[in-house]
Amino acid sequence: MTSAGTTSGSTAAPATGPATAPDGSGLPVRAMFRERWFSTLFMTDMWERFSFYGMQALLFLYATAPAAEGGLGLSDGTAGALFGLYVSASFLAAMPGGWLGDRVLGTHRAMLSGALVIAAGHACMAVPAHGTFYLGLVLVACGTGLLKPNLPVMFDQMNPGASSSQRQAAFSLFYMSIQVSALIGPLVTGALGERVNWHLGFGAAAVGMAFGVLQYLHGASSLRGAVTGPSRPLPPDALRRLVRRAWAGLAGAVLLGGGVAAAGGLPLRPVLALCGLASLAAPVWYFRRLLRSTELDEAERARIRGYRRIFIPSVLFWAMYGQLGSVFSLFAREHTDREIAGFTVPASWFQSAHPLFLLLLAPLFAWLWLRIGARAGVGRKFSAGLLCAGAGFAVLAAGAWLAEGGRGDGATLVSAAWLLAAFLCMTCGELVFGPVGLSTTAESTPEGHGSRMMGLFYLGAALGAGLGGQLSHLVGVLPLWTYLAGFAAAAGSTSLLLRHRTPQI
Repeated sequence: MTSAGTTSGSTAAPATGPATAPDGSGLPVRAMFRERWFSTLFMTDMWERFSFYGMQALLFLYATAPAAEGGLGLSDGTAGALFGLYVSASFLAAMPGGWLGDRVLGTHRAMLSGALVIAAGHACMAVPAHGTFYLGLVLVACGTGLLKPNLPVMFDQMNPGASSSQRQAAFSLFYMSIQVSALIGPLVTGALGERVNWHLGFGAAAVGMAFGVLQYLHGASSLRGAVTGPSRPLPPDALRRLVRRAWAGLAGAVLLGGGVAAAGGLPLRPVLALCGLASLAAPVWYFRRLLRSTELDEAERARIRGYRRIFIPSVLFWAMYGQLGSVFSLFAREHTDREIAGFTVPASWFQSAHPLFLLLLAPLFAWLWLRIGARAGVGRKFSAGLLCAGAGFAVLAAGAWLAEGGRGDGATLVSAAWLLAAFLCMTCGELVFGPVGLSTTAESTPEGHGSRMMGLFYLGAALGAGLGGQLSHLVGVLPLWTYLAGFAAAAGSTSLLLRHRTPQI
């Protein structure tokens, strides 16, 4: 496991840097809130969540809106696949983003670069043109790939020596802290996008990310105790070759993009298939590379093999999570009674239910991880998380069955309670797979591979989101309740296997 001050390129911690408890076990969880570095990372990720959830709330609805109403006019299945492609690409980019953090930029510069690229992407999506919309999606995915794997590494570096339960609790509270903006984001962008103009909603996400960049620059001095240079920097010759190839690749991408635009664009299905293949191949390649590396000793390889056993259940959860903004939005728009005292609640506003539940439940889960400690292994925790996710899809399947006339009276709208209950169950699942997954990844990390291992964690999410996006094509073929019930059954059976067959990790 990486720790601050032990890897190449680290700098000495200042007097105001992260403190440890007298027994070397890291800062007490509550004490972190008083640290300036915590507020810097918290505010940066808070604004990134504002922009992410704000844009996520609009993406599916914008893609399925008729062209006459300013949308893309895509079918529900294709729009769901596009949403899955975006989420998958964001997570897939975490692997090269983590590599750049470890070998070239360091965590500090990787995070700053990622925030700037995300802001530029949202600004492109605010321009009312299809070409800039797709360019914006690409930029947001690339920027997220730089920011997301390096931020938890920076977070872990600022609190060295924490125990496993402390780390899981800290990540749970960090999850809670950033949900304030994730709650507000869909309300702001949804009201502007659905009621005024789609691109105005995307523009609000751009403004939020710009605030995130400014906040990070303002508090960057508090992060001097972390590893700001690359932990395993490339040799100078290799770095020069990388820069030359990067410029050549950028020129090629510009030429290719111009050619595609001139030809009228590419069909989405081949792009989705290529992204799905990449997200499938990348984890296999990196696991093999790690296990064959001569730099790792047998104990480190054993940790990697143990981590691999929980990777597949993680993929299933993220395949379900990746449909919160597509299939859940479809249910909100088509099957949910959204009338309250004569006011029609925008479908995008229901995306705020997820961060609201995260905000309310994260303290409970943080307390739970401290209470349980090492008595429950990661396998058991992931089993419980899958059960929660399966319950969410089962609840929504029941609501869809009623909405599609399951009672025999041809009902088309059901209470919003069905959708809210499904969001609640999925939130409980995320509060397991998010903090516990990040903590387990940090504990399994070989020296000098911190950001790349975080990238591997997000590759599981990329693979899951890509598979979920591909499977969402079935929404137009199968009844919605059947589609949802299939995921619920898969999650339940995998949970049982995980509980009884996965060793303690």
